[in-house]
Amino acid sequence: MAKEIERKFLVIGDGWRENAVGTHYRQGYLNSVKERTVRIRTINDKAFLTVKGLTVGCTRLEFEYSIPYDDCVKMLDELAEKPIIEKTRYKIPAGNGLTWEIDEFHGVNEGLIVAEIEVPSEDTSFEKPDWLGEEVSSDPRYFNSNLLSHPYTTWNK
Repeated sequence: MAKEIERKFLVIGDGWRENAVGTHYRQGYLNSVKERTVRIRTINDKAFLTVKGLTVGCTRLEFEYSIPYDDCVKMLDELAEKPIIEKTRYKIPAGNGLTWEIDEFHGVNEGLIVAEIEVPSEDTSFEKPDWLGEEVSSDPRYFNSNLLSHPYTTWNK
């Protein structure tokens, strides 16, 4: 068991792209209720099952396990809620041993780019690069599980 403490921000501009190398993710939800999400995802040739609890502030319980890749693909195709979340994730060092994870969404969430940083405590300070926009950590619209029922391309922006 682990606690995940994550801060999430919108991304503005392209300054982050300079040295970024991305990895394609496909993820789906077997259960997307806010009290407990059950996510499956592929990352390159690896696959994972993740169970997350209710987010309180920026913190929630998280359990993650490796699963067989072929099983995950089958579950994504046949059991997961639709649409499948597809994104490219870029990792950029943030200093002090922290890492920015920038997700550029595709498909029904095209146009959405968010940056997340996992921190050891909610009051951890970190440098905010100039490409970082508004913080959306507590805005449920930006939770991946909510992007299923309310894709970014359908929002009134």
